[in-house]
Amino acid sequence: MPVATTDLPLPLARRGKVRDVYEVDDARLLLVATDRVSAFDVVMREVIPFKGAVLTQVTAWWLAQFEGQVAHHLLTADADAIAREVPALDAHRDELRGRAMLCRRTTVFPVECVIRGYIAGSAWKEYRQSGTLAGEPLPAGLTESARLEHPIFSPATKAETGHDENITIARMREIVGDATAAELERLTRLIYGRGRDIVAARGILIADTKFEFGHDGERIRLIDEVMTPDSSRFWPADGYAPGKSQPSFDKQPLRDWLDAERRGGRWNGEAPPPTLPAEVVAATSARYLDAFRRVTGAPLDLAGLS
Repeated sequence: MPVATTDLPLPLARRGKVRDVYEVDDARLLLVATDRVSAFDVVMREVIPFKGAVLTQVTAWWLAQFEGQVAHHLLTADADAIAREVPALDAHRDELRGRAMLCRRTTVFPVECVIRGYIAGSAWKEYRQSGTLAGEPLPAGLTESARLEHPIFSPATKAETGHDENITIARMREIVGDATAAELERLTRLIYGRGRDIVAARGILIADTKFEFGHDGERIRLIDEVMTPDSSRFWPADGYAPGKSQPSFDKQPLRDWLDAERRGGRWNGEAPPPTLPAEVVAATSARYLDAFRRVTGAPLDLAGLS
């Protein structure tokens, strides 16, 4: 069964739009990706089957690709190993299977490390209005979804609610310091560049993505989710055509349906959301599973997943 929320025998640190985060001890956290889904900053009543497992397992797959190059916070994403490490969770193995990560605690840097290989979303909106990104000029004549000659590192502030806000690199340096800002940009470019090359061979363009980092007193670590359909804009390469918006491997069926509801005056864009038709839920779930298969090169093993 899909998981809308969890109630585990551990202290709940926070419950986000998608993840439930629990305190294991002073050194570890448990991150559980539920099947909750949000769009336009509103969490839907319905859940998307297998979404949480896709987000967790795509992240674990990517972290394995960067082992030895990029320090990260993941200790294990195997439910049986988690239950052995945290005996209180033994009776919850089935609920955790595929969707939980046991992680090191870190102090999180208060910035999102965004990198853009194509101009879309909020970057396109600002560029269209002023020719800039976070107030800094970009080359003239770009069209929507245009490929950027050099990927742009574009940090943002982390917002608890609503949208993150693009900031300049100079502002990022003020927040985290010059040396840390330089290392976060280096890591962001390294991860994006390698990830872009891997999925390009599988017919996917990563238009943009965002990373989070923290430090544990010894080193900077990549944390949270990594190049998932929720944190990235994946486009099919065979249909790429600049000058317009592109189809994406994420919750686009959900966004399209909600957008039609807004245009038709049946929803005001705020909570509570409308009831989702079963076909929209199914189409969105299929899109997430397709993204997993395309990114990793193999279908998600659904055996034993709730």
